[in-house]
Amino acid sequence: MRLGEVKRRTNETDIAVSLVLDGTGKAEISSGVGFFDHMLDLFARHSLIDLKVAVTGDTQIDDHHSVEDTGIALGEAIKQALGDKKGIRRYADIHLPMDETLTRVAIDVSGRPFLVFRTRFEAQKIGTFDTELVREFFQAFAMNAGITLHVETVYGDNAHHIAESCFKGLARALRRAIEVDPREGGRVPSTKGAL
Repeated sequence: MRLGEVKRRTNETDIAVSLVLDGTGKAEISSGVGFFDHMLDLFARHSLIDLKVAVTGDTQIDDHHSVEDTGIALGEAIKQALGDKKGIRRYADIHLPMDETLTRVAIDVSGRPFLVFRTRFEAQKIGTFDTELVREFFQAFAMNAGITLHVETVYGDNAHHIAESCFKGLARALRRAIEVDPREGGRVPSTKGAL
């Protein structure tokens, strides 16, 4: 089984993430940030990654450190679980509709972290959640998972729908990219022989 477990403790956060890549989408999420819990829950469900996240953070200041540091820990856990990446599909993309919103997400599990994030929010908040934290999460996740990640909302109006389409798009594209491809025969999907 492809498993990842990361514990991250700083002066701002104390985070434990554990996951099973080849799961069924079970989630136990407690980040202290309600909307973010919702996003991580649907990320688990749509990626079919079994995911446990427990966060204690300095939310009396704001949610920034909890969200960003969770992105770091989740990215590290994904990278750990992928190991040498033998046999994975590596590339995947999706157009994810969410009512009036359409977001496209493309992934390369390359070992070369990069983020292109072309998503704008007209609203600064979704409830009490700062919409700018969506990008902060994606940045931390991509850099620490070691993936190239492109996220672009083609159109959309509702901030909740935009955020949800980004997280669901990430989940669905990641699910496909990390699947084992039987035609690869256990090889690393690169002419270099390593990712």
